[in-house]
Amino acid sequence: MRTQVIRAVGVLAAGGVLATLGATGAQADPVVPRHAVIVCQSASFYANYDSASGPHGFKRTLAYGNKIGHTPGAHPVYNGWAATFDFGPNDWGYVRSECIGGYDSW
Repeated sequence: MRTQVIRAVGVLAAGGVLATLGATGAQADPVVPRHAVIVCQSASFYANYDSASGPHGFKRTLAYGNKIGHTPGAHPVYNGWAATFDFGPNDWGYVRSECIGGYDSW
């Protein structure tokens, strides 16, 4: 009986250590955005996206051919608005996903 209690305590302690290590060590590596371009004649670029009100914080208009970055599957898309990196001034924002194309073209 005493051996079973000691084993149970040991298993619980080991599980607690593993859970703690997993909680502190589980960090996603930053994903470098894939090179892409704006394929619409113009695309509004917003600072943020709010699920209740949509995009907000208009930054600027991106023209056809602007060099941007977005990695499908790694960077979020909310209701058609994709997290995008503008390589011009080097900042993040949101643009309509259908305006992103030409992946790996430059």
